[in-house]
Amino acid sequence: MPLDRATLASSGRSVDPSPLSFPSSDPPSEYSWAEEYQRLYPRWKSVRDSFQLPIQVTTSRVNQFDAARLDVEMSAMLKEQLVKVFSLMKPGFLFQYEPELDAFLEFLIWRFSIWVDKPTPGNALMNLRYRDERAVPVGGKAVRTGLEGPGLSVSQKIWYCLTTVGGQYLWSRVQSFSAFRRWGDSEQRSLARQSWLLLQRIEGLYKAASFFNLLVFLYSGRYRSIIERVLRARLVYGNPNMNRAVSFEYMNRQLVWNEFSEMLLLLLPLLNSSSVKRFLLPFSKNKSSDSSGNEAACPICQSNPTIPFVALPCQHRYCYYCLRTRCAAASSYHCARCNAVVVAIQRHGSSETKPSNLGDIRESSK
Repeated sequence: MPLDRATLASSGRSVDPSPLSFPSSDPPSEYSWAEEYQRLYPRWKSVRDSFQLPIQVTTSRVNQFDAARLDVEMSAMLKEQLVKVFSLMKPGFLFQYEPELDAFLEFLIWRFSIWVDKPTPGNALMNLRYRDERAVPVGGKAVRTGLEGPGLSVSQKIWYCLTTVGGQYLWSRVQSFSAFRRWGDSEQRSLARQSWLLLQRIEGLYKAASFFNLLVFLYSGRYRSIIERVLRARLVYGNPNMNRAVSFEYMNRQLVWNEFSEMLLLLLPLLNSSSVKRFLLPFSKNKSSDSSGNEAACPICQSNPTIPFVALPCQHRYCYYCLRTRCAAASSYHCARCNAVVVAIQRHGSSETKPSNLGDIRESSK
């Protein structure tokens, strides 16, 4: 119920007789909504990007393996050319410095490829490059194909050089030194023996870890080596619009040559060389020079006959075993020098000995 002034006065409270007043505020401007949108949009974008998943990128495993193999082949080619420079020096000079030579070549490849943000020769041929997975952008206008991202940082490049170039050099040197000192043949409780066992365990653990990393790589397609996995250096495509163009021309030539060589290996043992020679003799241009060759040598084995026999009627000398085996194997044997039909054989220089007919030779061989 409404209270009058007397009641309020008796309660000890003073009442302002003026009407109730509210704080004055200007009406919002016409573009205030746009200003609020511009102010709140970055916050909303950051929240949206925090829940956005990165684009899944799959790099061909075959390309990555091919790139590693091409890098090995390139290093071998450079080593071959460098060894030719020292070909006139003392033999075995480079053998004791082979680890240093390999480390120098690997360092050159690293210096002019990874250190200057360029792919290695194998990666360039396979359209691959290294990317720092720690700094890959998740979303935004900069992400279109999922292949975006910076290259390796300076620390990653240095650690990559130390582990690949320096690590391989130190390991090869330790192995050669331990093998030269024969640490494995030392006493059971000696320090050299314990160091040898430690090296064997380290090598076994590294091989087991490499095998496990290979299985993970075959499943996910990321980080083909342990060093790449530790450094978070992933191989991605350098150009997203470049397809893998595989030329089968070389492969076809290789397959044809392999089949041809297998056919020759199958047929050559079945061919009779003397029969082929007799077949090609009429087409030869040097028949006179062949017939006027070394008459004292056996035309089959090209050696001086120990037991000389002559073929009748052409009187050309042969080894006894060469001539007898050829006559026993063929139904009609032709002389290897004059291509005349051999009807009998006789010991050289013995006119009193009766000639042996080919029929008797075949029957005795049976």
